[in-house]
Amino acid sequence: MDVLISRQRIDEAVVRLAGEIRRDYAAGPPVLVGVLHGAFVFLADLARALDLPVEIGFVGLSSYVSGTVSSGRIEVFHELRADITGRDVVLVEDVVDSGHSVIYLCDYLWQRRPASLRICSLLDKPTRRQVPVDLDYRGFTIPNLFIVGYGMDFNGQYRHLPDIRVLDTYVSDTRTC
Repeated sequence: MDVLISRQRIDEAVVRLAGEIRRDYAAGPPVLVGVLHGAFVFLADLARALDLPVEIGFVGLSSYVSGTVSSGRIEVFHELRADITGRDVVLVEDVVDSGHSVIYLCDYLWQRRPASLRICSLLDKPTRRQVPVDLDYRGFTIPNLFIVGYGMDFNGQYRHLPDIRVLDTYVSDTRTC
């Protein structure tokens, strides 16, 4: 698998994004809501780089049943437990592609009546966008590639990789690289 984004470039982007968020929330830290499972590594690094007393919550969402193509059906498998009513929230995503999941999540979070809601995504795939999404914080814009590493997976594998890599061509959803 070829490295698309090195760990050094990821670290630089995390520091930059943390600086942007710190600037925007100088009056008080937001609640960070991470999307399981792909964003957990990014969220951990971002929270440490923020160096603020942030509260962290998680929501589990899936549209990939298996393989590399979205099922088109969005499922919540882990409800947000943090109370975000009247609080500033930053939704932390690993990658935004079609936009359907992040729009679903924004609606889900707005139902909990936060004071504000912004979106931070490490990766953005605008060529895959099917619905408009305004990202407040963006790490990298990438082409339409299936990527793994830095918390992102293919059928549960490769989350441990320290960098972001392009998944090699595959024959079926059961083949490993």
